[in-house]
Parts: sequence; structure tokens; C-alpha cells
Amino acid sequence: MTVATLPTRKDEAFRYADVGALETLWPLALQQIHVPAGASDVLSIVADSSGPEAREIEIVLDEGAQFDLRVLNIAGAYGRIAVTVTLGKGARFHLGAAQLAGGDQTLEVVTEVIHAEPDAVSTQVVRSVLAGHATGTYLGKVAVARGANGSDGSQSIRAMLLDRTATANARPELEIFADDVKCAHGCAVGELDPQGLFYLESRGLPPAEAKKLMLQAFIAEAFVGAADEDALTEAALNALGALI
Repeated sequence: MTVATLPTRKDEAFRYADVGALETLWPLALQQIHVPAGASDVLSIVADSSGPEAREIEIVLDEGAQFDLRVLNIAGAYGRIAVTVTLGKGARFHLGAAQLAGGDQTLEVVTEVIHAEPDAVSTQVVRSVLAGHATGTYLGKVAVARGANGSDGSQSIRAMLLDRTATANARPELEIFADDVKCAHGCAVGELDPQGLFYLESRGLPPAEAKKLMLQAFIAEAFVGAADEDALTEAALNALGALI
């Protein structure tokens, strides 16, 4: 299957996209993943091509199924990961994603998580580190259908700007049509704590190493508990080295 019609920035999910770069990749192949009842699966994506890269993923979890998705987005000029997830009864979905960009890069993670049945749980942790004139975007929607009581959906979105010329866009969204649910989102955009940097530098760390240590702790939240946590963290640290 393919996503055939080239969008424009009037489409909400492509509001901040580099449509010119996207056009060179169009049409996108749609990757479909189905996890049967009671089963579990994991997937790690490292978007690190030198040119533009975009992926569309559709995940369906049957009753009691579990899926752990980890994303490291460090693509060249443009990198986009778009995920749609449909949760059956008691299913569990976790996304941990990190985006690292500098120069004129544009990176984005776009998600839609649909709680179609009761008692499903979804968690999303997205961390972005942006330098230069880079743009990092998270657009995420958690939709709870009618009758999907007991749903638990959370979004934790944070971005760190290394330069004030960088841009972070974030739109966590909840759409709830059930009464007995627990859903929340949190979003923050900021800069490295100067007092924390001063403390590390006063202990003998060079400024670049102090920044790298603080940023390592920041992005590590996206990869905690991943099956390949060490490999993802190492790749992220290598990318950080180019930004500092």
C-alpha cells in the first residue's frame, strides 16, 4: 500500500513539514504491523540517511497485545516518522523517540494513537535537541473512542534549544469520548540549565563535555528499557557530538 496524494502545509499533519523534500520521496510506502492477541513485539528505527527520509507506519494491536517502538531521528536535511496505532482491549503501546538536529535540518515525529477498546494503555516520550536553525516537530493525538473506558494515555514532550535560532514545534492533543479514562500530556521547551553547567564545569569538565553529559541524561529518557538501549544511546551520543 502507498500514501499516494502529496500533501500541502494546509494538512494538519504536515503543517511544519518540508514539502519540497517530501516530494522527492513520494509516494511513501505504508509499513503495516499487526500484533495478534496476547503477543508482544518491538521495533527500533534509526533515521540517519544523509538525504531526506520519511516513513509511514500503521500498527494494530489486538486484545492484550503489546508493542514497544523506539525512534532515533537524526536524518539529513529532512526526517519524518509518522505512526498510527490502534489499540484493542487491554493493549499496551509505548513510544520512546529522540530527535537531534542542527544546521537547517527539519525533523518531525507525528503520531495518532487510537484507544478503540477499553483498558488500553499508551505512553509517549519524545525528546528533541535542536541547534543552529534546525526545526524539530512533534504532532501527536491520543483519541479515546466511545465506550473505551479505562483507557490510560500519556504524552511527555520536551525540547532543548542549544541556540535561540532553532525552532521547536509541539502539539500534544487529546480527543476523549469516554468518561472513565486517565489521560494527560505535558510539554516543555527550554535551554540547558546554566547553574547545572556551571556545577559540572567547576568540577573540571570542559564546557562541551558538560553540555554533552546533561544532554545525554535528557535524551536517555526516550530509550530507557529498550531492548537495544545501549546501541540507541551510543548512536544518539555520536549525533550529539556534531551539535556541540
